[in-house]
Amino acid sequence: MEYRKLGKTGLKISELSYGSWITFGNQLDEKGASEIMSVAFDQGVNFFDNAEAYKQGQSEIIMGNVLKKMRWSRDSYIISSKVFWGGDKPTQRGLSHKHIKDACDNALSRLQLDYLDLFFCHRPDPDTPIEETVRAMHTLILQGKVCYWGTSEWSKQQIEDAFRISRELGMTPPSMEQPEYNMFA
Repeated sequence: MEYRKLGKTGLKISELSYGSWITFGNQLDEKGASEIMSVAFDQGVNFFDNAEAYKQGQSEIIMGNVLKKMRWSRDSYIISSKVFWGGDKPTQRGLSHKHIKDACDNALSRLQLDYLDLFFCHRPDPDTPIEETVRAMHTLILQGKVCYWGTSEWSKQQIEDAFRISRELGMTPPSMEQPEYNMFA
């Protein structure tokens, strides 16, 4: 497996990742997820991707159970989650400070982890100022709940705004962008 630096960070991440978007809870039960994650890990994949929206959190529960059973050293793999679509209530969606905090805490609980390596803003939120989102992500980093934050399917302008605001406020800017593209799309 080849590894690359994640953006301008020092984190080494496998060129391939295993994502659970349409597999965990829809096509795979915990046993199947365990088998696939084990093969991926044995082949050098160190990055496993998830999101609060994947099967309404069930995907994170399955991945958390697998990680617990595998007993891999926590410093040998990278886990990501994404925040935006947490539920049907107004406080369970978007990128408000409250929802970002709650989504992170919920992901940590479901994944049975102390921290997330990567935490993505799953989509831009036109209803929340980018400054509020930057502050929330920076707070999670200071609390040790998140190592790096990033964006997913944000425009160039939105990413530039997040960087500018981060610099102006002396806060941590996003470290990565997860575009739609993958080997199957």
